[in-house]
Amino acid sequence: MAGVMGFAAMLAPMGDAYAAAARIKDIVDIEGVRENQLVGYGLVVGLNGTGDSLNNSPFTKQSMQAMLERLGVNTRGENVRTANVAAVMVTANLPAFGTQGSRIDVSVAAMGDADSLQGGTLLVTPLLGADGEVYAIAQGPVTINGFKVQGDAATVISGVPTTGRISSGAIIEREIEFTLGAQRSLRLSLRNPDLTTARRVAMSINDFIGVPTAVPENPGTVRVTLPQHFNGNIVDLLTDVEQLVVETDQPAKIVIDENSGIIVMGKDVRVSTVAVAQANLTVTITEDPNVVQPEPFSRGVTAVEPNTNIDVLTRDSNLTLVRETVTLQQLVDGLNALGISPRDLIGILQAIKSTGALQAEIEVL
Repeated sequence: MAGVMGFAAMLAPMGDAYAAAARIKDIVDIEGVRENQLVGYGLVVGLNGTGDSLNNSPFTKQSMQAMLERLGVNTRGENVRTANVAAVMVTANLPAFGTQGSRIDVSVAAMGDADSLQGGTLLVTPLLGADGEVYAIAQGPVTINGFKVQGDAATVISGVPTTGRISSGAIIEREIEFTLGAQRSLRLSLRNPDLTTARRVAMSINDFIGVPTAVPENPGTVRVTLPQHFNGNIVDLLTDVEQLVVETDQPAKIVIDENSGIIVMGKDVRVSTVAVAQANLTVTITEDPNVVQPEPFSRGVTAVEPNTNIDVLTRDSNLTLVRETVTLQQLVDGLNALGISPRDLIGILQAIKSTGALQAEIEVL
């Protein structure tokens, strides 16, 4: 219940006068301005005996042999025993408008049974896009945040030593052709689609420019067209409008994480008048074993007889009236009057929703 009360206290001073407002820059994505995911397969060498065991990771052995053959070393048919090599997957994000020759960070994760990537160096690894083309080349020493220390009878592991990162570890070799400044029209994609917010974004842009240049196409898209005789290109127009402040809107929603018992309510959640009662069931199990001693000079042995006590306590609450609410503060106050935990509140909210008295959408994570 403390979680619900803390949430109420945080929202108590909020009202319609404090509706959420944000810059257009912070609530939309611009068409064509996006990252692209890259992936590659490579080898990390130089590990201090913490790499893949080649018998359990045949792909590591095959990759190592293929790499050595490219360097003029033939190990086919040889019994190679090394634990200093690990097969890894390498991932990176190609930034929007990344230029050829610039560097990006890469992440490295072990594929086989390697214990740690500490001290390893990633060999030249091509990074591919979704189209199968190579967009970057990665190589360099791997930095990890965890470690593993092992002795004969104990092992200590901190973090995840089989994943790491290479800062500026890849060089961009291919650029994605997209000339933003040459566009005459593009779309703004709302990160939280909403009809009201899309219309407000379009109205704010049109009021600033002075001509109808923005049109809301759907709850998640606003199309912006470069006006005739505008002093600049589409980049200049976006620079002007991205700082405009728009009052965002959102649907009434309750988000529930049943695993952790977290409940988050939007400010527009409303409930009709309902009466709620809830029963609390408590089961207590205690162990009080009895020690039984054998008779003197007998051949018996000391024994322990189990003795388990189980107590079941049912505590019923009276019907509590949760009145029709106008603000989120009133709703939380009414639910707090039930004196229940957040986990029990999850079931009550779902039951109220089933009666049709809750004017909000419930999303269960």
